[in-house]
Amino acid sequence: MTKIAAIQMVSSPDIERNLARARHWLGEARAQGAELAALPEYFCLMGRADTDKLAVAEAPGDGPIQRMLAESARELGLWIIGGTLPIRDGAGEKVRNSCCVFAPDGSQAARYDKIHLFRYDNGREHYDEGRVLEAGSTPVTVQAAGGARVGLSVCYDLRFPELYRAGPPCELLSVPAAFTYTTGKAHWELLLRARAIENQAYVIAPAQGGQHENGRRTWGHTMIVDPWGEVLGCLPEGEGLVTATLDTARLAQVREQLPALQHRRL
Repeated sequence: MTKIAAIQMVSSPDIERNLARARHWLGEARAQGAELAALPEYFCLMGRADTDKLAVAEAPGDGPIQRMLAESARELGLWIIGGTLPIRDGAGEKVRNSCCVFAPDGSQAARYDKIHLFRYDNGREHYDEGRVLEAGSTPVTVQAAGGARVGLSVCYDLRFPELYRAGPPCELLSVPAAFTYTTGKAHWELLLRARAIENQAYVIAPAQGGQHENGRRTWGHTMIVDPWGEVLGCLPEGEGLVTATLDTARLAQVREQLPALQHRRL
């Protein structure tokens, strides 16, 4: 059994402040016995404009955001799923929205670049990540705490179930997010529980949750869901964390009593 923690933040345009708050909550997760902790999407920066992330984008493996994650993992002896940060990987103007995973020795164990880019317009709210982001193309899994295989994804990826079956079955699916209040209220929990049920896996979903200095409001409701779709913990709004135990016996029980993964035909 492995204790895991999902951290909720209300990040600001101030990177140093955000990193300090992230480090605080990672420490709290470890103090509560977590072996793996996950941060939300854009834990490091919720800028006043989409283009703000271009100015702070880091090169792969280098920069203050990645150093904080690596140092925290090493100092705390903790697996860290580092939410997302902007990575400039190439000569183009756009950047990747990247989730970097760090092992307890401080080494980077994996990096996933968000594949599906969010676009939404209901006449009042307008978002188009493709203006500044370049989409990734490769699904990524990593073997992490307790030997669990973790499938990496980010926010809007949650709406594309085929991503979560692109490789071998995972014990844990990670979904760091910054869902809008509007779409989160309608779909967040529904989609998380669906992904958990259909993949018979735990889901860890750390989120941005509250009113941000840039005027944006995010849905929050950071949660951890078990393979039967039961919500094991949820934080509706504000900074904090939720913890749960990834129980391999529970996972095996669900997969044995309803062997849906063995029944797949497509």
